[in-house]
Amino acid sequence: MAPQRKRATVSPTLHAFGRRFRKFREARGWSQENVASRANDGIGVTPQYIGAVENGRTRCTREFAATMDEAMGANGELLDLYDDLVKDAPFPIWFDWHLIEADAAEIEAFSLGVVHGLFQTPAYAAALLRNDQAAVEARIKRQDIFTREKPSPPVFSLLLDEGALHREARDPEVMREQLQHLAAVPPELATIQIVPGRADHDGNSGSFNIATMEDRTQIAYVESAARGLTMSEPEDLATLSRTMKSLRSLALPVSQSRDLILRTVERTWST
Repeated sequence: MAPQRKRATVSPTLHAFGRRFRKFREARGWSQENVASRANDGIGVTPQYIGAVENGRTRCTREFAATMDEAMGANGELLDLYDDLVKDAPFPIWFDWHLIEADAAEIEAFSLGVVHGLFQTPAYAAALLRNDQAAVEARIKRQDIFTREKPSPPVFSLLLDEGALHREARDPEVMREQLQHLAAVPPELATIQIVPGRADHDGNSGSFNIATMEDRTQIAYVESAARGLTMSEPEDLATLSRTMKSLRSLALPVSQSRDLILRTVERTWST
């Protein structure tokens, strides 16, 4: 399920922090590339990440703010702003996941009921979205993150519950195309593993994603019947990380997962 869409797409407090961050950067005469190279103890981040911070589209860590405060000679003002505006500011419920997804360096996902949106075919997506063409196009457009050159595509790992292979979307032809597409995803693009269907694993409460950003901040997205929820509280992230590790321990290896997908095509959707 896609996050609810509202008119606002950034947090006012994050935007206020980002606006002041930009003023410090411009006062030094630095481009986004210049300041990006000074982050992460010299390892750097992408200029796109700096842009996301300045536009209020992502929440940086306090460590990042401290590094930037020192580099830009803010004399503690940037840290004070972080504590006032960012530290305790939750991501708003209208925060669109696709903004985070597009900026992530790594994404781990578990999909319970259906194939993950980033790996759906147009016909499969249309079946799930009841032929809402605008929604289908938006979903398929998200897959551009795998073919972009800058920044590099995210490192993606998908765990897919076996039940999704057997849950029909519209008709057998759509399912054949979808599963064949899934089996053809190259491992260098994304690792896809099937979690054997069972009633006692920790993922049965629902699908979720964990994104790791350039500065190693983590943000999660959890699906619910009402809307998609973003969360960044350490306790929530720790719970989801434990669940992901538990599911990974149950998952078939990549090659066996691909074999199972193709067997399902032949046995279930080709007759």
